[in-house]
Amino acid sequence: MYIEYLRNFVKLVNYKSFSELARDLPISQSTLSHQISQLEKDFGVILINRSTKKFEITEAGTIFLDHAQKIIDLFDSCVKELAKFSDIRYEDIVISASTTPGSYILPGEIAEYRDKNPNVNFKIMINNSRKSIENIVKNLADFAGIGSFLNYRKDEFDFIKIGEDQLKFICSPNHELLKDISGLVNFSDLVKFPFVWREKGSGMRSAFKKQFPDYKKLKIKLEMDDNDSIISAVSDSNYISIISEIMANKAEKAGLIRTLELSDRPLVVRRDLYFIKPKGKELSKLKEDFWEYIKNKAKKRE
Repeated sequence: MYIEYLRNFVKLVNYKSFSELARDLPISQSTLSHQISQLEKDFGVILINRSTKKFEITEAGTIFLDHAQKIIDLFDSCVKELAKFSDIRYEDIVISASTTPGSYILPGEIAEYRDKNPNVNFKIMINNSRKSIENIVKNLADFAGIGSFLNYRKDEFDFIKIGEDQLKFICSPNHELLKDISGLVNFSDLVKFPFVWREKGSGMRSAFKKQFPDYKKLKIKLEMDDNDSIISAVSDSNYISIISEIMANKAEKAGLIRTLELSDRPLVVRRDLYFIKPKGKELSKLKEDFWEYIKNKAKKRE
């Protein structure tokens, strides 16, 4: 029996879905199912009731869950104690991050940190802000990079401001909105065209709704769960959208889209980007060191 099987069982109970957990783990759904089946075989009991459509843990599974968590805690405590006697420490750091911090801010800092700490293995999961927060709340990730706290209370987390971002309206390079060579448009021009935006749970969408109440006047026709799909949709159509300025600038340089400046709204939306963990969460020495590293990098940018 492997300790990782126990960890994945505890995670599965939190997720209540084989497919969703497998999507966030570096293993397939069939491998995850095999691990649970192996635990059931080892102990001779059924842990998960597979005869119902709704995820359901059995009575034996509930008892096993309590003991599994205690075994995991004891194992982690043992590793932590023994690490005091070793000069070499190996550790995994899991980060769940929304697109802007996860793809444009954190990778460079992670690469720099790992160059100085080769014994640390990083895994970055790109999710929207809501999913990233859920992952650290459920202990499925150590840290999260987000663009909005959404409906969560900010004071429930320790956080580091790692950047600022603006949102920009975008359109196709051949869009009729660009017929005016000045490059400026009015919001009244935008509402004439179909609009595509991010899915619920996106920090970008949340910030846009809060800071730009006139979004309700837009012809919202589509929602997509990643920014690359939005850029592709806009690039070849008369749709317009709104995305991070960081992403918009990159896509515009590649000739995929054009950014739009509003004559009546020079600043559309501005938001802060954060690196977070549950408030007061105890960290290993290496994870605490990484947290302080991110904090110091953020201070230097101020």
